[in-house]
Amino acid sequence: MSSIKITNISNRNGDSGAIISGISTASGTGYAKLPSGTAGQRVGIESGSLRYNSDSNELEFYNGTSWATILNTSRSVSARGVFGGGESPARFNTIDYITIATTGNATDFGDLTAARNSPGACSSSTRGVWAGGETGSGVFTNTIDYITIATTGNATDFGDLTLARLTIGSCSSSTRGLFGGGASPTQSNVIDYITIATTGNATDFGDLTVARNSLGSCSSSTRGVFGGGGGTNVIDYVTIASTGNATDFGDLTVARSHISACSSSTRGVFGGGVSSNVIDYITIASTGNATDFGDLTVARYSLAACSSSTRGVFAGGYFAPTQNNNTIDYITIASVGNATDFGDLTAARYDLGACSSSTRGVFGGGSLYSSISNTIDYITIATTGNATDFGDLTVARQGLAACSNSTRGVFGGGEPPSTGYNILDYITIASIGNATDFGDLTVKRRGLAACSDCHGGLS
Repeated sequence: MSSIKITNISNRNGDSGAIISGISTASGTGYAKLPSGTAGQRVGIESGSLRYNSDSNELEFYNGTSWATILNTSRSVSARGVFGGGESPARFNTIDYITIATTGNATDFGDLTAARNSPGACSSSTRGVWAGGETGSGVFTNTIDYITIATTGNATDFGDLTLARLTIGSCSSSTRGLFGGGASPTQSNVIDYITIATTGNATDFGDLTVARNSLGSCSSSTRGVFGGGGGTNVIDYVTIASTGNATDFGDLTVARSHISACSSSTRGVFGGGVSSNVIDYITIASTGNATDFGDLTVARYSLAACSSSTRGVFAGGYFAPTQNNNTIDYITIASVGNATDFGDLTAARYDLGACSSSTRGVFGGGSLYSSISNTIDYITIATTGNATDFGDLTVARQGLAACSNSTRGVFGGGEPPSTGYNILDYITIASIGNATDFGDLTVKRRGLAACSDCHGGLS
């Protein structure tokens, strides 16, 4: 059998690869090298295109609408949830951890370097970082702590933010974390950055174009976007891998605070807010004013949201003066139009928790205004219809935190009472039934935060 050895095949112009059609077989014990480059270097996009994204270190393919990950080469396969800080009512420095696929009481991971509430947080696939927060009434900190999620031990001083503040916005790439805006107690325009895998004081990235807090943020693998907050309509963007002042991306269609944001790999969506039903969207890689995506079916805030890679879902919420809501809306992130009534939660409530796999969204607990709920509802994100009763939390509560991997959701903490709960419940997202006692947090508390390294949105 004869063979032909070829170093390179290109088209006749020499500016791209050749098109090979028909049935082809590649064999051998070496490797085949795929096209590789940054997200900004994608060219000649056709359905079925396959490449290696050097920004995110992932294989990706084009599904006809957007680029989707087919293999994450850096994500941990050992899924751990970490709960840090909080108050009950005193502030705590406690860090707990759980292995999501198991059961049992939370284990003491160690301590933050200082007890505090309302910090910002971000993570890579291996390291968790807490920054800023409030250590006493009106006393703000600039401390940054870090942990290696797969280990245990006290948090280590990473360094300091450039300005002590709380209620900051944060976003990250696979290597760098950004913290923007906040209050100290006046509104701040500061953006700091850290390289998550290193240690040291945060470095001044630059400034937001307008000082504000309670802003929304979303990101692609390369660009971070901050929108609204402080009663403004301002949208800023930064290139996460660079430094410099944020650039005016454009404006939201309506100025508002306490908005929520979600994104696909290409599009960011800002929805709701105080007295608002507005949904705006942006194409993250571009600039310009946000475009009216459409409207939520009901204006509300304190709603919960979850998503698959293609669909965003907004559920529940509150609108003044005393109205809680059972509405579930959905949007197709890559399209435009008013949100469509997906169906209803089994009970109208707000301040509920939510988590998801890549196919199912789950909403747990919340306030019925006159009472607290233990209800867990679920939806299949790709369908429509009223939420179905999944089962019950072990204890009714609101203000709880939730994290998940692709198969299991965990709800932790919450209130009442004023001291908070230490309860951890878990569910298998693809099943139904009452939540099972996972174990306990090491300290009763509310207003805590939770994260994981392999939730459904990363699938």
